[in-house]
Amino acid sequence: MTLILLSVGAAAAPLISPIDAMQHAFGAQSEVTKKNTLLSSKQAAAVTKRAKLKLETKIYRFYTAVLDGKTVGYGVLVTRQVRQKDATVLYMITPEGTIRAIEIIAFNEPPEYMPQHPYLEQFRGKDANATLRVGKDIPTVSGATLSARNVTDGARLALALFETVIRKR
Repeated sequence: MTLILLSVGAAAAPLISPIDAMQHAFGAQSEVTKKNTLLSSKQAAAVTKRAKLKLETKIYRFYTAVLDGKTVGYGVLVTRQVRQKDATVLYMITPEGTIRAIEIIAFNEPPEYMPQHPYLEQFRGKDANATLRVGKDIPTVSGATLSARNVTDGARLALALFETVIRKR
């Protein structure tokens, strides 16, 4: 796969930039940097096992928010196919490893299938130890089950990436 999987894609305009989303979650004055990372085979295996998902790529973009010289949060950008088109979601994670916020960056499916803010809020405070399964501890969205599953699976993936790549630094 190529790095294009990390981009918002040409088919849809971004709803918000990842940097703006990070500054909204971690402070408007925070300095946000980004870094693309290619997972090693060992890292990919660890992420797959922890997230209980098959990886669609080994390339991911990570963001770091720093405020007054202190790291205040991280972002993991995940692009996955929902039905036939991609959705790009930014999972913002505290230094302690809990989800602070989720922001949909681009959504190429019909807008009525896009999970709304109240649905995304239920992930706040979840960490890598959370089960995060649609229909079990995360309710589904009527008429948008695939989108709900995509966000939920992406949260497990983002937390697994955080634990495997960021926390291991």
